[in-house]
Amino acid sequence: MSSKKCSESLLYIVLRPIITVLFKFLFTPKIVGKENIPKNGRIIIAGNHTNNLDCALLISSIKRPIHFLAKVELFKGFKKIIFSNMGLIPVDRSKKNPDALKKAKDYLMCDKVIGIFPEGTIPKKANSLPYKMGAVKMAKDTQTRIVPFAITGNYKLFSRTLKIEFGEAITIENSDLNIENEKLKNKVIELVGDKNVHI
Repeated sequence: MSSKKCSESLLYIVLRPIITVLFKFLFTPKIVGKENIPKNGRIIIAGNHTNNLDCALLISSIKRPIHFLAKVELFKGFKKIIFSNMGLIPVDRSKKNPDALKKAKDYLMCDKVIGIFPEGTIPKKANSLPYKMGAVKMAKDTQTRIVPFAITGNYKLFSRTLKIEFGEAITIENSDLNIENEKLKNKVIELVGDKNVHI
């Protein structure tokens, strides 16, 4: 990426404080393990998907801008203008996405933060879907560590049950990505604990 393409979205920078204030007021989320997010350098954050508000929760929890891999269905009409200018990367869940992965890797090589939900969608029941390989493949190809996270609780207004916990960063070392993918999933499950939530 050129230095211009490596620069952060002005819209993201403007909206993040607003999102943060709204989340603190409406949901009062508990944030644990923020020290596991490096202040600089490339990193991938990957974890469970529980609600359409998960991205906003992550934005409000981390000061560094996050480039999310997001379903292509979001990039329609007026939303396309917003999400494209927020640094999101569209992903077509019905097929392989070499262009999306390349763009994500380009961001990583610019020492940015990539956010991904390996399940690819929100599970309908409180159990886990198979993890897609994108996170571990990107990490292996770019020698980037992954910080696993787990979201628990709910988004009920003023309930104070919402929590996000970031675990210690893991390094993708094994050439068998299936093993590494399972390791990532197990780390997220460990962070979730025995709570009846999506993992």
